[in-house]
Amino acid sequence: MVTRGFTGRRPPRPEAERLPPGQYLTEDFPVLQLGPTPKIDLARWRFTLREGSRPLKSWTWAEFEALPRTRWKGDIHCVTKWSKFDTAWEGVTIDDLLAAAGIAAPTPYLLAEGYDDYTTNVPVADLTGDKAMVATRYAGEPITPDHGGPARLLVPHLYFWKSAKWVKGLRFTQTDEAGFWELRGYHMVGDPWREQRFTGD
Repeated sequence: MVTRGFTGRRPPRPEAERLPPGQYLTEDFPVLQLGPTPKIDLARWRFTLREGSRPLKSWTWAEFEALPRTRWKGDIHCVTKWSKFDTAWEGVTIDDLLAAAGIAAPTPYLLAEGYDDYTTNVPVADLTGDKAMVATRYAGEPITPDHGGPARLLVPHLYFWKSAKWVKGLRFTQTDEAGFWELRGYHMVGDPWREQRFTGD
């Protein structure tokens, strides 16, 4: 088992410089979700990479937990305008998932898919290069169900709706398909530093 950190970590900055436009700092970790928290049996949990409907690679929970581990500490930003500093996560980077599957990303786009049938689009370029992980631990403990456990996508440089909770897989797509919130007017990219909250921003 390998543990390392995301690359390119910047030194701490004054608080005001760390807040993207329109955001406020919170010490809490708000819980926002569409519906009930799904009950996920780890004995049946699977994480699957797909190209369209074709499975490329799948892992059980035990197999996933045995993959190389990465730790990351930094700030997260929600489209509802809260930001939380110095959050600490651990999981498997998308780069390590692709390496473990023995593949390169087959398309430039994908949809993250959750056990609650939630989807969100993220270009592969926003996930690779040590930019994102499938996280299984937060603040040194297993991620609680309310915060997306047992596993959630973590894409900290984008608004947090892109960090899909209860994630069960990544489905590569030929085009940049809109996910749940994107179909309802949220931005296709979601960069907090550009305030890309909604289509047209």
